[in-house]
Amino acid sequence: MKYRWFAFQLVALCVIVFFLKYSDFILIDEYVLVSADVLAKPWTLVTSIFLHGSFEHLFYNMFALGLFGSLLEKIIGSKKFLLLFFVSGIVSGIGSVFFYDAAIGASGAIFGVLGALGALRPKMTVYVSYIPMPMAVAVILWAAGDLMGLFMPSNVANAAHLFGLAFGLLVGLFLRNKYAENMSKRRMLPYVSEERFEEWEDDYM
Repeated sequence: MKYRWFAFQLVALCVIVFFLKYSDFILIDEYVLVSADVLAKPWTLVTSIFLHGSFEHLFYNMFALGLFGSLLEKIIGSKKFLLLFFVSGIVSGIGSVFFYDAAIGASGAIFGVLGALGALRPKMTVYVSYIPMPMAVAVILWAAGDLMGLFMPSNVANAAHLFGLAFGLLVGLFLRNKYAENMSKRRMLPYVSEERFEEWEDDYM
């Protein structure tokens, strides 16, 4: 599989679009996902993925996309990664229509990436708030946080995250037989030992 750096190309595209919104080159409002207009403007399910409301919003999304997206791209290949990213974004956008008046951002698509990694590399060590833990545990914590966010006032599209995460997880489980063992032989990243993983399960799951 040829690695085409699609994850970083997507990061670059989002950054370019972010700064274009401060010019008159494009009318950003035409590309926002507005729930009431989604049937008349179905393309906004895709275009809204590349829009971000603030630099902080952009930074955290692009950090996650560059890191986790590149990892997944190396595992399943660039074409499958790109397809997963966009379909996860569309699924999360459709889900958000039932919860929010409008939505922007790549978060739903990125959570699709996280879900797929959780299925394909459950024991891969990741850091959440500077705490090392297995990827599977991190996915559960992220999902739990978004579930709580559904019932608390916030400026985060928690439902979109959950839809993207669920879709990515399903795709990861579907691809597991083909890609689960390849990386384990190469050990490109630190993995949690069997004993440590069981400790996490006992304590948090």
